[in-house]
Amino acid sequence: MTHELISRLFKRYFSNAYLDLLCDAAVLPQPKGRLAFTTDSYVIQPIFFAGGDIGKLAVCGTINDLSMVGANPLYLSAGYILEEGLPFTDLERIVRSMAETAKEAGVEIVAGDTKVVQRGSADKIFINTAGVGWIPDDRNLSPGEIRAGDKIIVSGCMGDHGMAILCQREGLEFNTSLVSDCAPLNGLVETILSRHRGVRVMRDPTRGGLATALVELARARGLGFEIEETSVPVHEGVRASCELLGLDVFYVANEGKLIAIVSPADAEAVLRTLQDHPLGRDARIIGQVVEEHPNRVVLKTILGVKRVMDMLTGEQLPRIC
Repeated sequence: MTHELISRLFKRYFSNAYLDLLCDAAVLPQPKGRLAFTTDSYVIQPIFFAGGDIGKLAVCGTINDLSMVGANPLYLSAGYILEEGLPFTDLERIVRSMAETAKEAGVEIVAGDTKVVQRGSADKIFINTAGVGWIPDDRNLSPGEIRAGDKIIVSGCMGDHGMAILCQREGLEFNTSLVSDCAPLNGLVETILSRHRGVRVMRDPTRGGLATALVELARARGLGFEIEETSVPVHEGVRASCELLGLDVFYVANEGKLIAIVSPADAEAVLRTLQDHPLGRDARIIGQVVEEHPNRVVLKTILGVKRVMDMLTGEQLPRIC
C-alpha cells in the first residue's frame, strides 16, 4: 500500500529527475556558492484555510527561511505523519497544493517519507520539510551588518495569517474577509537583492510576529530599534478583529511578509522595488536603528507615548503553522 501511495500520489505530483529514481537519497548537483539548509515542521489546525492549506504553508515556510539568508531555494524534502482515517482526497489536495506552490517558486521536491500512525496518535496530518539553497559568494546578510541610522522596512500588512487562522478555527465572522498571506517570497527577495546592495539583513515575522522578530534582531546586534505605530500597515479587518479579541497585532504570525533592514541611502529605492512587486505593494518604512536603548525595540504609539516591545512569552495562537 505504501508503494502504491508513493507511485500513485507523490511521484505523480512531485515528478522530477532526482525523485523519479526512488533511491534512498536524492543525488543533487552542486552549484557555485555557499550551502544554506533549513528544516521545519507544520502542525497547523485547521489544515485547510482561507488563502492556503498545510501543504502550501510547508513549502512556503521552508522557501522563505532560505530566502531570508539570501539563498536561492532549489530543493525540498517532504515528510508526512498521517493519522489513520485521513481521507485520500484531503491528502491529494494537500500534495497537489505543495506541487503547485513548488512549481510557482521554481523549486523541486526531491525526497520524502511517509508514516501512518494509529487513529488518535496525530491530528490528521503533520508535515516536515527541509530545504537546500545556494548563496552567491558576494552576498552576506547578517545581523552583524546592521548600523545605526539604518531603516526598517516591512513588505506588507501585518497579522493576516494568524487572524485568518484564528477566525476560521473559532467560526468568527467579520464584515471584511480575512485571508492568510501565505506565499513564497524567493522571487521578491531575489528582485531586491539583485538590484540593491544596501540590504543588511532580512527576517520573516512568523511565530511571535513583528515584535518578536525585531527584538531578536536588536539583541543580536546590540543596537536599539524605534518603530512608528502609525507607519506599520495593518488591514482594517485584522486590526478590528485583534481589538475585539484583545490580541496585539504586533505578535500575530505572518507567512508571506518580510522585514528588511536597509542602509539609509538605499531605503527609498528598496521600498519602491518592493512596492512594484505583487507581494510588496503595501510595503512601508516603519522605523530606524538607533544607538540609544541598545537591545530594545521601542514603539511610538498612535497616542504619542513610547512602549517597549519584548519577545512573545508563551503563544497567543497555538498551532498557527
